[in-house]
Amino acid sequence: MSGGGLLVAGTTSDAGKSVVTAGICRWLVRQGVKVAPFKAQNMSLNSFVTREGAEIGRAQAMQAQAARVEPTALMNPVLLKPGSDRSSQVVLLGKPVGEMSARGFFGTAGGRKYGEGVQGGHREALLGTVTECLAELRSQYDAVICEGAGSPAEINLRRTDIVNMGIARAADFPVVVVGDIDRGGVFASFFGTTALLAEEDQRLIAGYLVNKFRGDVSLLEPGLRMLEDLTGRRTYGVLPYAHGLGIDEEDGLRVSMRGAVRESVVAPPVGQDVLRVAVCAVPLMSNFTDVDALAAEPGVVVRFVDRPEELADADLVVVPGTRGTVRALEWLHERGLAAALRRRAAEGRPVLGICGGFQVLGERIEDEVESRAGVVDGLGLLPVRVRFAREKTLARPVGEALGEPVAGYEIHHGVAEVLGGEAFLDGCRAGSVWGTHWHGSLESDAFRRAFLREVATAAGRRFVPAPDTSFEALREEQLDTLGDLIEEHADTDGLWRLIESGAPGGLPFVPPGAPEVHG
Repeated sequence: MSGGGLLVAGTTSDAGKSVVTAGICRWLVRQGVKVAPFKAQNMSLNSFVTREGAEIGRAQAMQAQAARVEPTALMNPVLLKPGSDRSSQVVLLGKPVGEMSARGFFGTAGGRKYGEGVQGGHREALLGTVTECLAELRSQYDAVICEGAGSPAEINLRRTDIVNMGIARAADFPVVVVGDIDRGGVFASFFGTTALLAEEDQRLIAGYLVNKFRGDVSLLEPGLRMLEDLTGRRTYGVLPYAHGLGIDEEDGLRVSMRGAVRESVVAPPVGQDVLRVAVCAVPLMSNFTDVDALAAEPGVVVRFVDRPEELADADLVVVPGTRGTVRALEWLHERGLAAALRRRAAEGRPVLGICGGFQVLGERIEDEVESRAGVVDGLGLLPVRVRFAREKTLARPVGEALGEPVAGYEIHHGVAEVLGGEAFLDGCRAGSVWGTHWHGSLESDAFRRAFLREVATAAGRRFVPAPDTSFEALREEQLDTLGDLIEEHADTDGLWRLIESGAPGGLPFVPPGAPEVHG
């Protein structure tokens, strides 16, 4: 017997689909329901490596943790990793299969392949793949909570859609649309989203969920009643604005603005000083969630920067991962940050490079795969040479550094040849400059504390890491908070009826409706 399901769609990107999906998963598993998350197609530079060595969206890994299950490639069968404004690497069932333009993916043009790669005009094949993955999950779980992407009312993309109404229609899943009321215009967004859908798509739109509400809910109720009168669809809950949630994001929306600060969810510093961390907001920044563990430490302030003067008071500068290593290197030079990083290294002030950030700190980059730029000089801060290979490294390494155990994950095409320095997480250290391909290493609590002590000493700060901060425990608290939001502020009985029985019958058509499209 197949498990039931629900698709969580949104009026816009960043409406709260990922966290609502995670919250529903955590609520269900606390009720004894065996539940799994699913996102047919994700576009994100924040990814994760499963135990079997498959690459999936980091948001789906977070949702799997909320469901208390091990993440697998079935939960995110198609992952698109942008390499520019017009092209993305296509990851299918956890493995990269090619580079494709947006027109190639959504239309009929082809793309650059790795071996047996992807072809244009392939929507039916991909829909078949994601439908099979969903069916497999439904055979293993009592319920599957699907997350949509962007908005289901992207009428220019409906013909090729496999992640919103495409998968909902294929699985006959009910859809709840999430809207971010904090941005304003939520009623127009709910109504417009519904009215732009074809009649057969509208049949599955069961209702709405208001996210990020501040204030007295009674003031909202007249609008909710009018929305139901206009659409014939009810609202399944009003979720309050929750401060301090450091849950993994799919993209860089919140950190794309200069000076954006990573919210801390913990206490003031234990010692006399805070520790200031500046993260270079490089183009195509990937896995910037690496710094979340730093922001979780009492007294550590993390901000994203793009000007050299913003490095002046930083005790640690992080050059994060990027999908475009050579482009990031060019950007560092253009912004004057390359010279600032070289000055820091000469002065013995701490710098940490992670993955692509590690690569730019080396002596030389040879890239005929990602950028096809050939041989490019790095910043020369680490004795490392990097050559890009066509085969992507996907791994879950464990090891030791600074006398403490460390675990991480690797996602990169660059192969590093370390020519000197001290060993550091399969990378190296030269003075106050560290570099590694390992993402997630700072989530290892004892290692993170040891690393911050080294940084504080080099920076001359009287900073003391808290002895008992557990990043895993903090993440669990945040996921429990999401579950609490659903349990306390959503109609859980109504949501369960949708999961178990599907969309209510007789939902009215909201004109004008888009014309029916066929692949």
